[in-house]
Amino acid sequence: MVEIYEKLFVGNQNDYELGVKIQNTWAIVHACKEPYHRQALGYTGRAASKEHPEYLIAKRDNRIILNLVDVDNPDWISPVIIDEALNFIDNNLELGRNVLVHCNQGMSRAAGIVLLYLATKGTFKGENFVDAEEKYKNSFYAMYNPANGIRGYIQRNWNKYTQEG
Repeated sequence: MVEIYEKLFVGNQNDYELGVKIQNTWAIVHACKEPYHRQALGYTGRAASKEHPEYLIAKRDNRIILNLVDVDNPDWISPVIIDEALNFIDNNLELGRNVLVHCNQGMSRAAGIVLLYLATKGTFKGENFVDAEEKYKNSFYAMYNPANGIRGYIQRNWNKYTQEG
């Protein structure tokens, strides 16, 4: 688990399970379908019903649980999921809470969401995506190694998020 921004951490499933889980003062972004979204909704098949009100995002106490898989196609990454995660991070940091954003391995989905969060805060102002991504990996989070889907989503939407910052 690495602190990227004041009180904002990126990590993996073990960081959550073996450390943060028992500390109910943290806010958590579970940026992975398995096992958290499945557990929250209780589905046993391949996926939750698209009709379920929490199909994309489940909220439980101080946690937001995303139906987010590491896909190769950026079209499968929902802007609703990403934007809700960014808002959740921002709101909880404003409340002074520590925030952990994690996925299974801590390299792709969680790391990508935090890269976008930094972009919204002006960290990469004036930088193109490729330069910002390299700076992020070299100066903030060496474990960053996104799958094609999340990387493609970030690259495709880079200007939207950097203009919001």
